[in-house]
Amino acid sequence: MRHIYSRRRTETLDYMQSMLGQLRTMAEAERCDLLAYLIEMAYVEASDIIRGERPARVQQRGDGRRDVA
Repeated sequence: MRHIYSRRRTETLDYMQSMLGQLRTMAEAERCDLLAYLIEMAYVEASDIIRGERPARVQQRGDGRRDVA
């Protein structure tokens, strides 16, 4: 069961990354530099999560600081 969830999650992240790539291209074509940059950062974040180099969630602790989950 865990394998099915993991595969579905990876497929979803792959799809999101693909859409972000297309949105970045559109933003660049319209010369929306800041928007293209922010979309690029989301694209890189999705890539890192897919490769396991970054956690998918960041949780708030009781003292206001954030923990990576």
